[in-house]
Amino acid sequence: MKKKKFGNYPFDKGIYKRMYQDKLWTMRQYSGFSSTEESNKRYLEIIQNGGTGLSVAFDLPTQMGYDSDHEMAFGEVGKSGVPISTIEDMEAIFDKINLEKISVSMTINSTAAILLAFYIAVAKKKNFSLAKLRGTLQNDILKEYIARGTFIYPINHSLRITSDIFKYCQKNVPQFNPISISGYHIREAGSTAIQELAFTFSNAITYMEIAKQNKIDLKQLAKKFSFFFNSHKDFFEEVAKFRAARIIWAKIIKEHFGIDDIEAQLCRFHVQTGGSTLTAQQIDNNITRTSLQCLAAVLGGAQSIHTNAKDEAISLPSKENALTALKIQQIIAYETGITNYVDPVGDSSLVSDLTKNIVKETNKKINEIIKKGGTINCIETGIIQKEIEESAIKYQSQIENKEKIIVGVNAFETELENHASVSSKHQDNLSRIKELKLFKEKRNLGKVNQSLEDLKKTSLSNKNLMESLILCVENLCTLGEISDVLRDTFGVFEI
Repeated sequence: MKKKKFGNYPFDKGIYKRMYQDKLWTMRQYSGFSSTEESNKRYLEIIQNGGTGLSVAFDLPTQMGYDSDHEMAFGEVGKSGVPISTIEDMEAIFDKINLEKISVSMTINSTAAILLAFYIAVAKKKNFSLAKLRGTLQNDILKEYIARGTFIYPINHSLRITSDIFKYCQKNVPQFNPISISGYHIREAGSTAIQELAFTFSNAITYMEIAKQNKIDLKQLAKKFSFFFNSHKDFFEEVAKFRAARIIWAKIIKEHFGIDDIEAQLCRFHVQTGGSTLTAQQIDNNITRTSLQCLAAVLGGAQSIHTNAKDEAISLPSKENALTALKIQQIIAYETGITNYVDPVGDSSLVSDLTKNIVKETNKKINEIIKKGGTINCIETGIIQKEIEESAIKYQSQIENKEKIIVGVNAFETELENHASVSSKHQDNLSRIKELKLFKEKRNLGKVNQSLEDLKKTSLSNKNLMESLILCVENLCTLGEISDVLRDTFGVFEI
């Protein structure tokens, strides 16, 4: 008799029957430094120290479609992650890394298709099999309009790009997850746990409906959907939230989309501990906060976890603090015995009742969004953004009034504060610009211009953009040049 792999619908106890008894979650560390060389060095260290997946952070100009030498990039190059403008940059960050063996997550949205094109081009150049590439592209543009603001194009054009990525990955990179629908940033913007789930799943429904319009195989697509949630402060609420997420998504797939396939109904998710819960005061306290949030994610049944370093309220984490953050996961995995049990707290009446209430309230809010014209209409009219703002204001007011206690911030302050040293490592802007200048000088401009012209024609047609984007990258077009072509044809989103 064949061993049962998956859990039982609606998967409140976990998506796999034996969960961590068979396989631990992926221990993924989010990292991106001011230069490609520094980033590559950190990725190699993460792998050497037991990390089983990489998560790439990109700087703001890369996220917004600007090369490092663009005037709009001034002062922001390498500040929030690694700058990627060329195929050489992408080659450099993955130097000496076997892309067939390491799962790579890329946190990128507006320029997701371009970064995927860079990644594919590098894999092809190094003779890696596209069929063996594993990882996740965030590619969740709707939450950018809701919570982060790094959007470029009008919503309909952005969704076209998202759908093109779905179709390309389904055909060419079958093990790669073409989207990670993120509640994380919605929570970081100030939402409640209920809003985090409701807005995330409303976005997911929209992506599925757009894919259906574009005749993409929904059953296969759902099997590659993944989610990205926040592990926040209220310990049992977070455990219940993760359990509720599986129930809600399974029923959406089965009842809303009529897909009666167990694998397609699974809510697979990555969890990052709450960045907004970290404090600049008494930073050692952040280790305790992160440990508890990581434990909640484990008890909630996450497939992948990132633990924040204690100094991230101040700067990019130091090497030592990033390693300590990884050790939190390793201690929970190997020293506590928790992984010997499937859903060890799920039978608690507290967790069970919390789970049921979160399911009920989340579904209620999803239905409200549908009644108000759907996700796109609620974004364009600002309904969702306003809800999050109101929740954020209420939460901040509770802190200021000491209705919520933050140790070291509004209570239990001490005179001697232990601040982290802020890393001053930022790649010299002039040297970065010089690199780009040399890169552009050595190119065949005829090929560059022809590739960009072909991309423009494709963008004005109904053809899939991905092949044109990959050709642009292989012919040494830069991220900014590609983005400018799409800006010209699609326009930009205005609030």
